[in-house]
Amino acid sequence: MSQDTNDKIGLSRRKVLAGLGAVGVASAGAGLGTTAYFNDTESFEGNTLTAGELDLKLDYKSTYLGGPGRLDDVIDMGYPDAEDLGEGRYLLGQAPTPGDMEAWEDLVQGEGRAFDFCSPEADQFLINGDEIPVFTLDDVKPGDSGEVTISVHICDNPAFLYLAGELTENAENGQSEPEMEQEGEDTDGIGELADAIEVCVWYDEDCDNVYEPTGTGQQQELEVALVSDVSGSMGGAPLSALKTAATSFVGNLSSPDEAAAISFNSGATTDQELTTNYQLVQNAINNYSAGGGTSIAAGIVEGEDELLNGTNATPGASKVMILLSDGQSDSAAAISAADDAKNNGIRIFTIALGNADTSLLESVASSPDDAFVAPDPADLDTVYAEIAQIVLAGELKIFEGSMADFFGTFLADGHALDGDRQEEGRQPYPGATTQCIGFEWTLPAEVENEIQTDSVMFDIGLYAEQSRHNDDPQVTFNGTEANSTSV
Repeated sequence: MSQDTNDKIGLSRRKVLAGLGAVGVASAGAGLGTTAYFNDTESFEGNTLTAGELDLKLDYKSTYLGGPGRLDDVIDMGYPDAEDLGEGRYLLGQAPTPGDMEAWEDLVQGEGRAFDFCSPEADQFLINGDEIPVFTLDDVKPGDSGEVTISVHICDNPAFLYLAGELTENAENGQSEPEMEQEGEDTDGIGELADAIEVCVWYDEDCDNVYEPTGTGQQQELEVALVSDVSGSMGGAPLSALKTAATSFVGNLSSPDEAAAISFNSGATTDQELTTNYQLVQNAINNYSAGGGTSIAAGIVEGEDELLNGTNATPGASKVMILLSDGQSDSAAAISAADDAKNNGIRIFTIALGNADTSLLESVASSPDDAFVAPDPADLDTVYAEIAQIVLAGELKIFEGSMADFFGTFLADGHALDGDRQEEGRQPYPGATTQCIGFEWTLPAEVENEIQTDSVMFDIGLYAEQSRHNDDPQVTFNGTEANSTSV
């Protein structure tokens, strides 16, 4: 059965960003309903949040890069609680705030994701209509940029998620003398700011307000320790398959990423310290021989020490450990060692080979999604390739281009977001899941006087629609018909 619905997005006109001498205020939200499916609208229109049967909740953190020594200016632009984050970057707003409870990033990043954003108790800390991610900036200069990370929580039912928005104004606001000299006399009242501003939108997997095209952490450089079980049970086919798969993984790296080879049985050794000479790492792995018992804790401790304190370890780099084991080990010691490594910023992937303690390795991994199972040695190639895809591919970009193109073309009919970027085809988001979307605008330093006094206004929002009985969702935004199909 299919049914057409007349769903319209109603986004209020709020100023978001301004050129030199203009004032702007941003909003994030969408107004959209459907009679075909359970749905929820998070709307900042009229400063109200509307919830339906399917619950969609939002929180956010926004920052502004406007040059050092400008905290008082930022406060005067409407941010009484602004904070100087250093190097010319300022915290504009966030929800929840540290005054509410824990810091925002402690709740949405890493282990903090255990916080139940879908609980009734969490509502008081989330967006409730009188608090929105805003850019009220009245003195934007070439070289400035701003970023907001919106943390989306799909509660209860699995749902398809859409990004919507529109550019509501791109105004000239008269012409200053330098602007007139640069572009000539204006004849249409349309400004150049929306064409000049560059926009980047991405799936911010670790909710850290930074687009990371490679690696998994907060910096571009990746340092990975391959921690491999070489106990007696690994002899023969398991060790041979490990060598092939692990060396293939290393072969996918490129400078400045570094790799190290760590092996463990009853104890652990660093067989090759962190290096960009990948052949040395591959040689160390190919020289492995099997023997002895299994101490996963020893391997983790050795790997952590190399990643944090090794001769070539780089503070601030993305730290990753890939641990493979096929045996049983002291659970308490392994979990304690893993917790210490994770608390020090190391992301741990685990591979349970054959008869390994799968439950233990799931506990050791940084998240359930980072725990892999290889029932047979022949599966190791596939598993290491999957981890390589996650670690090396980095965060997926949704859009990059001008603000005019983003709102005028890309979001003209809304954009369907993908609930699982590792699976082929578009996937819905599971219930009780969190997804962060990063939105960054930049006014390039090379832009000249043609944008003086120009201002833009835009709205951006998110819409969730149930996925159950909804195999082919089609939603069109900006006042046109929205079609949905059910089976």
